[in-house]
Amino acid sequence: MPVNIPNTLTWMRIALIPIVVGVFYLPPHWLSGGERNLVAALVFVAAAVTDWFDGYLARSLGQTSSFGAFLDPVADKLMVAAALIVLVQLERLDAILAVIIIGREITISALREWMAQLGKSANVAVAFVGKLKTAAQMAAIPLLLYNAPLLGIGTATLGTVLIWIAAGLTLWSMGYYLHRAAPILKAGSGRAT
Repeated sequence: MPVNIPNTLTWMRIALIPIVVGVFYLPPHWLSGGERNLVAALVFVAAAVTDWFDGYLARSLGQTSSFGAFLDPVADKLMVAAALIVLVQLERLDAILAVIIIGREITISALREWMAQLGKSANVAVAFVGKLKTAAQMAAIPLLLYNAPLLGIGTATLGTVLIWIAAGLTLWSMGYYLHRAAPILKAGSGRAT
């Protein structure tokens, strides 16, 4: 495992996940409901910012590595899944949306791993629709965690609209990646596992 700034930022992102979850389990006299929401939202935003920085720094410093390429999406998926589960528990998110988003992440991760083993990872490289999906998720989740008016904007309503958009983009992107992989999936369907 190469120790460098991008990988350290990715590990920091993973380390922030228990804070986003754990803040809601603190005794009530430690933080009010609004303070919990604020801390969780700010920590999630900080983690999301490290996601952008670690990729940028890896490329600009020439510190890309196969380990970093593996760890970065794992950290993203852990962060999003943990936040979605918390939001379902807080009744700020329908469970079906969490299932759609988390299920897609597992499906596409498995597809990418399988395609990489076949030497066909370019067929399921990140597409623009996947980037839109990620942007919608990363905007929606902190709004739903914060769950209070901000500068006259109802964050719960805006977050809900954005998470529905993210779910739609999630299905669209999954369809896109599966379509791209379909010829290889068909060709490999007769092989023994």
